[in-house]
Amino acid sequence: MNFLRSFRVLSICTLMMPLSVMANNVIVSVTNTSDVQRQELVEVGLQDVYAKLGIKKGEKFIVKNALGQQVAYQISYDGKLLIDAAVRPGGTADFTILPGTPKDMKTIVCGKQYPERVDDIAWENDRTAYRVYGPALQRTGERAFGIDVWVKNTPDLEVDKRYVTELSNHSKIEELKKAGKTDEALEVEEETTYHFDHGYGLDCYKVGPTLGCGAPALMSGTEMILPYCYKTYKILDNGPLRFTVQLDYNPFTVGSDKSVVEHRIISLDKGSNYNKMTVWYDGLSKPCEMVAGVVLHSEDIKSVDCGENYVLYADPTDNPTKQNFQIYVGVLFPNGVKTTKTMMYNNPTNGNAGHGVGVITYQPNEKYTYYFGSAWSKNDVRTFNEWKLRSTEYLDALHSPLKVSIK
Repeated sequence: MNFLRSFRVLSICTLMMPLSVMANNVIVSVTNTSDVQRQELVEVGLQDVYAKLGIKKGEKFIVKNALGQQVAYQISYDGKLLIDAAVRPGGTADFTILPGTPKDMKTIVCGKQYPERVDDIAWENDRTAYRVYGPALQRTGERAFGIDVWVKNTPDLEVDKRYVTELSNHSKIEELKKAGKTDEALEVEEETTYHFDHGYGLDCYKVGPTLGCGAPALMSGTEMILPYCYKTYKILDNGPLRFTVQLDYNPFTVGSDKSVVEHRIISLDKGSNYNKMTVWYDGLSKPCEMVAGVVLHSEDIKSVDCGENYVLYADPTDNPTKQNFQIYVGVLFPNGVKTTKTMMYNNPTNGNAGHGVGVITYQPNEKYTYYFGSAWSKNDVRTFNEWKLRSTEYLDALHSPLKVSIK
């Protein structure tokens, strides 16, 4: 009788325990069916994790690798658990998720708006940084439409430091110039501008009134209709492993449609040379040709490769004779395109000779996804052939994602 009484008491106490005490560990298995090493973010349904852990939405948990070490993770705006998984060819990597408070996670990917620099939005990961231009720049009348690339050769976050150093010295440089101290002004500028490499990279990519690296555009006949700078933005994810921003643009005219609005969602992951771009248009009454691609510069229009579902280019930078390095840029179309081709200007201006683009027939209100990205010959990709290999392997990975299962 004493044994039965004790059993009943234990059972009642167990039922009264909070869910966090009764929670189960969850095993996430990531399988690589390809014959190459893979390292990328995988997405796990967050609701499944909470349900299988037996904890409430919003309660904290820890993710550990097979060695028992805590690993960084992120909860995305669209309800996914993001884990950075490295998986050998034909192998499986297991991660254990359990209730608890995780250690502080190092931020590898992040971005923000810079109203002090005419509303730029800039973001970066451990490979490269990017920038789009905002309404304050548009009000100045400067014509800068596309996506900018800032190269770097460090995994550390650089963008914020570059802006601070550059902008905090503008007034000093102007004062020296007004005082006639031109040489001193030039010396300060050379020491502080992000247009020079101070050992960690620089901004040396020419954009102007072009697609830059990876922007989309609707076509009206043979003319690209480029929206100006973004009108509004919303940062959806901001590290530590993924940055995501939504950009909405001012209305523009396409044929008989007088109020077409472009929307973009751009995301960049840790370790990736490529951003994911999802674009859609409101206000179109019929299908319209759309392009996405990269600007080709007059200094080198030969090193462009228009493949079946990609456009790759070795950009000569804004000063090829003195920089002596290249920026590799590309646009990938895992969902296919009608064609890829070059579109050259009849009268090149400001060194912009044309574009390498992929062409699709855009259906009204559909969301179309493609990828754009870059690398630097002084960092992780030394040659154009390496860039082609990395890009084609990235495409292969998009077509054959790592397999994720929850136990």
